[in-house]
Amino acid sequence: MATQLKYVYTKEYITNLAIKINEIEKSFDVNKFIKSIFDSTWDDLELKQRMRQIANKLNDTLIFTYEKQLDILKEVSKSFSSFEAMFFQDFVEVYGLEDFDNSIKALKVFTIDSSSEFAIRQFILKYEDKTMKELKIWAKNENEHIRRLACEGCRPRLPWAVSLSIFKKNPAKVLEIIEILKNDKSVYVQKSVANNLNDILKDNPSLVIKFVKNNLEKTKELDWICKHASRTLLKNGDKEILKLFNFDKSSHIKIKDFTCDNSVNINENLNFSFELKSDEKIGNIRVEYIIDYLKVNKKHNKKIFMISQNEIKSKSKKFTKKQSFNNMTTRKHYIGKHYISILINGEEKIKKEFELNDTSN
Repeated sequence: MATQLKYVYTKEYITNLAIKINEIEKSFDVNKFIKSIFDSTWDDLELKQRMRQIANKLNDTLIFTYEKQLDILKEVSKSFSSFEAMFFQDFVEVYGLEDFDNSIKALKVFTIDSSSEFAIRQFILKYEDKTMKELKIWAKNENEHIRRLACEGCRPRLPWAVSLSIFKKNPAKVLEIIEILKNDKSVYVQKSVANNLNDILKDNPSLVIKFVKNNLEKTKELDWICKHASRTLLKNGDKEILKLFNFDKSSHIKIKDFTCDNSVNINENLNFSFELKSDEKIGNIRVEYIIDYLKVNKKHNKKIFMISQNEIKSKSKKFTKKQSFNNMTTRKHYIGKHYISILINGEEKIKKEFELNDTSN
């Protein structure tokens, strides 16, 4: 089993942090800080709670004005990176909401080696116009991490973050950022633009469809953004978006020699295979499969999986796949009747039932 992320904050990590702070500010009490972090509550804290604990103890131990605290932490942050360094941004989120100018400058610095995508949202909520104006400036910055923050930070539905309900209702200001960044050459930024658009379509699909119509077939990079942004609509078989990407024709395609296990055991794989055949070139195609999982309430829940999404220039194509039925923390399997379906360009072509068994008893 993989080590939980919260365990990144080892005694060695916190000691290194304390020493780095002391190198810059000699009055910083290293031992007091370390002891305060690993108090009686520490073992029960999860990742973000541990970040908050570190931020709180930094404030307790750095007895200076907020501006002086930031000067120290900005210097220290150069020695730390990745997600585990996000306690610097958390510090700003907790203690800097009343000091917009200094806090925004600090988040801009901290995001370069980590990410300020969570903390910036509190400033959007409190200072919407000022923060979005700043993000539009950042969207033109030479540093890709700062440009990426301009987009990622204002996503209406950023995972694991507070949602921005005002942008779920009206994402006009977010789309202004996206227009600046849509031709960005950084893949890191392109992914953020696509993910932001995918957030927007969950509440305002027509706006994303309009974006795709206006930007498709201009550059290879924009084509990728449009397709990745549309992935939810494509998966849901939206006819308008399927047509925009030329995934609207499937009547000429037949499924031949479909085979699938009649039964599978929990913690084993379901094996299946089939061949696509056509009298003409198969063409642009999305091939997916659906598993109708039996749930504890005896109803079924569909889950769609991608097999292939490209142009097939031949008249036939074989696929051999397997689907794991290992029990996971995110999905528990229940014995009984399940179903598998094959989709071609959003259209269900074939469906078969199979039995899931439990041989552990």
